[in-house]
Amino acid sequence: QVEFVESGGGLVQPGGSLRLSCAASGSAFSIYSMAWYRQAPGNQRELVTFITTGGSTNYADSVKGRFTISRDNAKNTVYLQMNSLKLEDTAVYYCNRGYYTGREFRPGNSWGQGTQVTVSS
Repeated sequence: QVEFVESGGGLVQPGGSLRLSCAASGSAFSIYSMAWYRQAPGNQRELVTFITTGGSTNYADSVKGRFTISRDNAKNTVYLQMNSLKLEDTAVYYCNRGYYTGREFRPGNSWGQGTQVTVSS
C-alpha cells in the first residue's frame, strides 16, 4: 500500500507563489505517472496536472502557464510549482500515482491527507 505525504501548502496573496511537495512511500515510484489533484469546498476533486514516466506533462487549462509539475525519482517525490496564484486556486491539493492511457489519467486508490492552499488578500 503506497502512502503519499503532501506538504508546502499555506496562505498566499493573489499573484504569489507556492511549491508543493509529495513524498511517496515504497519502491517502484519511477514506473508510475504522477499527478496532482485539487478539491475546493463543494466541488469534486479535479485533475490539475500529471507527469509521465518519460517526463511528458499535461495541465488543466485553468493552470497552464502558471503551474509546473516535476519529479525526482531518486527522492520518490513529485513537486508542483504554482505561480501567479488566483483566488480560484484555493483548494486542498493531493498527489497520486497512476497511468495515462493516452486519453485519460487513471489514479490509484490511495490518497494522502492533502495540503491546503489558500489564496486570499
